[in-house]
Amino acid sequence: MKNIFRTAENCLFHASIPEKLSQTHQAWQFCKDGLLSYESIDKPKPINATRFPDKPLWLPPKQMPRRQLTTPEGLAAFFHALVHIEFVAIYLAWDIIYRFRGLPNEFYRDWLRVADEEAQHFTLLRNHLATLGCDYGDLPAHGGLWDHAQDTHSDLLARLAIVPRCLEARGLDVTPAMIEKLEALGHTQGVTILTRILNDEVGHVQLGSKWFEYQCRQQSLDPSETYKKLINHYFKGKPKGPFNREMRIIAGFSDAELDWLEYEQKQ
Repeated sequence: MKNIFRTAENCLFHASIPEKLSQTHQAWQFCKDGLLSYESIDKPKPINATRFPDKPLWLPPKQMPRRQLTTPEGLAAFFHALVHIEFVAIYLAWDIIYRFRGLPNEFYRDWLRVADEEAQHFTLLRNHLATLGCDYGDLPAHGGLWDHAQDTHSDLLARLAIVPRCLEARGLDVTPAMIEKLEALGHTQGVTILTRILNDEVGHVQLGSKWFEYQCRQQSLDPSETYKKLINHYFKGKPKGPFNREMRIIAGFSDAELDWLEYEQKQ
């Protein structure tokens, strides 16, 4: 039997991209075939020991160069940024599996499916990026997503609030507009890929809501109030709107949470 935590450790602490993708897809297949063990033997390694490839160079978000989507260089930079987001998302899915133990097996199966889908997204985008004369690592990228993972390494409720229910949920807000821009530019393949990713990301945020509510029930906490407190505590500045209310409702946000997010924009 393949052990999910050993596989997670391999994916998080070895930097080879092909090996990471292969092991992720293989683990999901083992899961579907009932050949995966969920026995926790070793304690997790510190999150700051996680290894990433030497390229791309990571920069603070404010130091990232700005480019226009209407130029070939800008289009390549846009898709490189998306490839990087999906690559880090593979790490985020594996890390929530690896770092938080003693949960129902369904929790680990859910996030393993997310890891597999993020790996698919990465490959789709990387292959598309190659048609634009660029490969992953050729341009700098920012480390903002992983910074939030490090901030929440010891608090599962915070991780669920910040990563799927804040950072990934932001994708539900902004991706439809990205798709419209690509449609206007006649970039059909890009539209197809982003539409696929958007549909999958609704499910990922939905899982974040599912397990956030589960953890709140386990701790006798009110989900909406707990979400507000965690966002205020861990997120550097309030999430900015506008918010895709329809998609967020499908993904498990409550009206109270959305009213609070939208109200804050007007203050």
